[in-house]
Amino acid sequence: MAILRAKDTINGTQGTCFAVIDNKRTELMQVKNITATVEKKKTEIPILGVTGKQHKAGGWKGTGKMTVYYVSSIFRSMMLDYIKKGIDTYFEIMVTNEDPTSSTGSQTVLLKGVNLDSIIFTKLDVEKEALEEDMEFTFNDVDLLDKFDEL
Repeated sequence: MAILRAKDTINGTQGTCFAVIDNKRTELMQVKNITATVEKKKTEIPILGVTGKQHKAGGWKGTGKMTVYYVSSIFRSMMLDYIKKGIDTYFEIMVTNEDPTSSTGSQTVLLKGVNLDSIIFTKLDVEKEALEEDMEFTFNDVDLLDKFDEL
C-alpha cells in the first residue's frame, strides 16, 4: 500500500507568481496568497421515468482571489486606465509551486484573460504593521504548463 510521505507535501511559501501585463513580465513578490477556481456550469436535465434529475455540463467560469501586501501601484494603475480612459486591462498570471524538499517536482499554472473585479485605491490602518488588500478576479482560459510528478 502506497502512502504519502509528509516531506512530499508542498510548502505553500515555496513558489513564484508572475504577471504578464502588456507583454511585460513582472514578479508579483507582494502576493501573500492566491487561489484560482474553475467551476463547471451544469444544467439539470429531467428524464422521463427517473425520480431524480441528471446533470449535463455546459460551460465553465474561472474566478480567483489573492491577498497582496499593499506595496505596489501596478493594479491601481491598471484600474486608473479603466477609470480615466475606459481601457480595461486583461493579463496573465503564472503561478509555480516548487518545494525543493518534495519529490513531486513542480507545477506551473498559467491563468489567461485575468481581469480584476475591484481594488482598494488607498488605505491607512493604525493597527496594522503591514497593510494588505484582498482582490478578486476572473479569468477566461487556463493552461497547465508543468505537472507534479506522480508519486
